Amino acid sequence: MTSATPDPQETDVLGSMPSTNTASYANRSGLLRRFDHFASAATRWCGTPVAFCLAVATVLVWAALGPLNAYSENWQLVINTGTTIVTFLMVFLIQQSQNKDSVALHLKLNELLAAHKSASNRMIGIESLDEQDLREVAAFYTRLAERAESAGPVKEVHSIDEDGMPASAPYTHRDRERARALPR
Repeated sequence: MTSATPDPQETDVLGSMPSTNTASYANRSGLLRRFDHFASAATRWCGTPVAFCLAVATVLVWAALGPLNAYSENWQLVINTGTTIVTFLMVFLIQQSQNKDSVALHLKLNELLAAHKSASNRMIGIESLDEQDLREVAAFYTRLAERAESAGPVKEVHSIDEDGMPASAPYTHRDRERARALPR
């Protein structure tokens, strides 16, 4: 009999973007779901011409009130404080929407990789690699581009699974670090 409780190692920290390779990705709380919908709607609305015109109108009203307030420090503080607060809050809303879009894009790419018979399934989930591993994979594709350029108009299908990358790629950097740590 299996437990309905998620594995603690698969549980995400509250408010974090869950990893796409855990079961908890599908089991988000109602609070996070509502925040996600709010963040998506807010960022979509803030990118509209209406929102831009409202921001311009706010600045124009503030500027028009300048002479009435003798361009005082308090008058300046109003716009500085207002824009700082709005910017601070929008950073988090935009980041939430960006995280969601990024995860969705990675899932779509993973599906394409998994569905295409000549694509390497080792590329699925590559976004979780560290920077050094990604550089090694990028170097492989640079070599592949050079090879394709020298081949001329001949079209060939290539994959990271072929020669030129070690069998453990794209995990070469991590594997080397682990191998160094093993006793000899």
